[in-house]
Amino acid sequence: MEEDTHCTAERGLLEAVSRITMFSTTASPDEEQNQPKAEISCQANKENPEKDGLQDSSASLSPNSSMTTKELQEYWRNEKSQCIQVKLLFEIPSTRIVEHHLSKYVTGSFDSNKSVIERRYSDFEKLHRNLLEDFSEELEDVTFPKKALTGNFTEEIINERKLAFKDYLGHLYSMKYIRRSKKFIDFLTKPELQEAYGCLRGGHYTKALEILLEVIGLQERLTRGNPVSIVPTLCAIVVCHKDLDNPASAFEYGEKALSRLRVHNSHRYYIPLLEAMITLAYELGKDFLSLQEKLEEWKAKKDPIRVFSLKELAVREYVQ
Repeated sequence: MEEDTHCTAERGLLEAVSRITMFSTTASPDEEQNQPKAEISCQANKENPEKDGLQDSSASLSPNSSMTTKELQEYWRNEKSQCIQVKLLFEIPSTRIVEHHLSKYVTGSFDSNKSVIERRYSDFEKLHRNLLEDFSEELEDVTFPKKALTGNFTEEIINERKLAFKDYLGHLYSMKYIRRSKKFIDFLTKPELQEAYGCLRGGHYTKALEILLEVIGLQERLTRGNPVSIVPTLCAIVVCHKDLDNPASAFEYGEKALSRLRVHNSHRYYIPLLEAMITLAYELGKDFLSLQEKLEEWKAKKDPIRVFSLKELAVREYVQ
């Protein structure tokens, strides 16, 4: 749809769609010095939190049995709201005007260092409402960007909104409990995953694979504290590569998934993944006996149960 800053609401409410760019800062030290830094309102730039903590009596608290109820409350308040050095930088490089109810919203492009997605203003509103349910105290000082009046989409208003959302996302990410929350991660990944799994169920493996490969990099950066959470996406990539006759690529992503399940052999994906990997290893002339031994070892410890195939599990993800 062509952009039109003068369109009216005759065919529905108009809304600004923001394109969000997320930069990873896992580059080398020399590269990090040249990385653009997001200007977040909490000034999250502590290089040595432990040292700084010695200068702040409230920050130096740690939970122990001798603390009073008030001190414990203060400790957890500080723990939940503390800002850290941002490792994922947000930019809002572009916005566009669309007609509500009539337009389709799609993802942008991703690469190993940058992820680009699109979200409507109403998506941000929903995220903020959802986060307030769990983090009302932490969000007391976080300003949510105001919505412009219908038709009032001047270049100045759009630029102000871009900066406001850049600060807003950066502030959310700087708080550990928020950036690790399912609601925040879903906001950044769920629409794309729903589209990808819909394509997979429809047999459109090339399109599904394209989206999944875009999303997996962002998921990895968002869920480093919980690597098992991306196993379903890795397994969906295995399924797509397998059905597209790319056994080598399927095996590569299968190994990544198995490495995350090394100590989680009760995970619902573990046995279906093992079975798929045995087939792939045999097809590729790789060592499949060690995988077969793991499978037999698991079966010897468990009662016989109905186990879905990897593909059967994948198509059940994100079913509305």
